[in-house]
Formats: sequence, C-alpha cells, structure tokens
Amino acid sequence: MIPGGYEWLVLLLVVVLVFGTKKLRNVGGDLGSAVKNFKKSMGEGEEDADKKSASSEQLKDDSSGRVFDAQSEHKEKDKDKV
Repeated sequence: MIPGGYEWLVLLLVVVLVFGTKKLRNVGGDLGSAVKNFKKSMGEGEEDADKKSASSEQLKDDSSGRVFDAQSEHKEKDKDKV
C-alpha cells in the first residue's frame, strides 16, 4: 500500500526527530553538489568526445585542394624539422 498525505507527514516528522534538521540539511547539500559535479563531468565528457571526433575527421586544405587528416599533418611537420 502506498502511503497517503498524512502518512508522509508522520514519516517526515519521524525522520526529522531521528536525524535532526542540521544533519538533513548537510545531506541535502552533499547530494546537490554530487548531482552538480556529475552533470559537469558528463558535459566535459561530451566535449572530449567532440574533440576526438573533430581530430579524426578529414580536413581540406583550400589552397592546394588536397585532403589530409590531422595526424598526417603532424607527421609532415615532424619531417620538415628533421
């Protein structure tokens, strides 16, 4: 059976009496910051995935019309240095 309005009120009162309002506030704050950090890290993960996909895509050089990927560009620069 699912508790109704008065049962929830009594349950909340018992929880407040057992744990105290200060401890419940701390738990609520910790839970909120954990959710915030989780969302932030998920956003950073999406940005990293976008960067990886952009680096693996092929790029076109308009001046000469040739197509190359980002890794070959770095290899060409390394050849020039040697």
